[in-house]
Amino acid sequence: MKKRVLLGMSGGVDSSASALVLLRSGYDVTGVTMLLHTGENSSGDQCGSSREAEDAAAVCRLLGIPHQVLDFSEEFSQRVKQDFISEYLAGRTPNPCIRCNRYLKFGMLLEYALANGFDFVATGHYALVEPLGDRWVLRCSPTAKDQSYVLYQLNQHQLAHTLMPLGRMEKPEARRLAQEAGLPVANKPDSQDICFIPDGDYNSFIARTCGKEPEPGNFVDAEGHVLGTHRGITCYTIGQRKGLGLSFGQPMYVTKIDPQANEVTLGPEGSQYAPGLIAGDCNWIAFEQPGEPFRAQVKVRYKAKPADAWIFPMENNQMRIAFDEPQRSVTPGQAAVLYQDDLVLGGGTILTPCR
Repeated sequence: MKKRVLLGMSGGVDSSASALVLLRSGYDVTGVTMLLHTGENSSGDQCGSSREAEDAAAVCRLLGIPHQVLDFSEEFSQRVKQDFISEYLAGRTPNPCIRCNRYLKFGMLLEYALANGFDFVATGHYALVEPLGDRWVLRCSPTAKDQSYVLYQLNQHQLAHTLMPLGRMEKPEARRLAQEAGLPVANKPDSQDICFIPDGDYNSFIARTCGKEPEPGNFVDAEGHVLGTHRGITCYTIGQRKGLGLSFGQPMYVTKIDPQANEVTLGPEGSQYAPGLIAGDCNWIAFEQPGEPFRAQVKVRYKAKPADAWIFPMENNQMRIAFDEPQRSVTPGQAAVLYQDDLVLGGGTILTPCR
C-alpha cells in the first residue's frame, strides 16, 4: 500500500517540483495550501495568499492529485505576525520563517496530516532528513540553496514524519523538471521578501498594524553621550550602517537597541563584531541536551558563513557560544544554528551578544 503524503504547496516552483518527485517515487500525494493572509495581502503573489492557492490547485489538476486549502490565517497572525511586531518593539530582529516552520508547516499541518490518515508531510525545502542510529537528523543540502538554518527547531516527532524530496537537487534542476512536465508555475520567480510584508518596509508595516508611528529617541555612543535623534527603534537592526540619517565623518554601526530608554547605541568600525553570544529556547536534533562543552560551527544569520566556536551548555535551556574569531552583527532575535560539517546539531534564539 502506498504511503500517503500531504505536500505543502505554496504555488511556486519548489513545491510543484516536489509533487513530481514524490509521485515518481511511488507516493500517494495530496497537495495542500495553507491560507495565511486575509485583507490586503490575501490576493497577492506571496506565499499563503489565495492567488498562490489557485496556482497550486492548477498544478494539482494537471498532475491528477487532490488539492486542499486550509485556513491558518488566524494562527499565522498570532504565532508569526504578532510575534514579529512584538520582537521589533522589544529591540530584537526576528526570523518569521523559523516560527512559521516550527508552529505551522511542521506543527499544525503535521497534526492535521496525521489526524487524517497521512503518513508524512512534505515541503519543497532544500535540506535532508535522515535516520542516524536511534534518531532522526537534519543535514544541509549539498546545493547552493541549503535551507537547514530555518529548520533547526524541528523535533524528533516532526522529523520522523517529514519528507523533503528536493534535498539533493539544485534549483535549476527543479525548475527544469517543472518545465518538462508543462507545469504552469515553471517560470515563476522566487519570492524574496517576508510574505506578509511584500514591499519590505518593516517599519511602515509595524506602524500601520499598531496604529501609531514609532517614537523618536536618542542615538548614543557606548558611554551614553547623545549623538543625534533616531526615527524610532523599529527602523534599525544590529550591525546597520546605512540609513542612519546622520553623518559622523566615519562609518558608524548600530550595536545595541534599548526599548526601555528608547535609545539606539552606535559604535565605530570594529564595534559591530562580538566574540560570543548567549542563546535561549534551544532545540537539539543530533543528540539530547548536552551536558559538557563541545566544538561546533555556528551560523548567526541565514546567509552567514559557519564560524568555529566553543559551545557551553547552560541552565534554563540556554547556551553560551564563544567564537574563535569575533563575528559581525550578532543580532538578538535571530538564530544561532550549530553544525558539524553537514549535520545540524541544533540551535537557539540569540538573546544577547557577549562584548
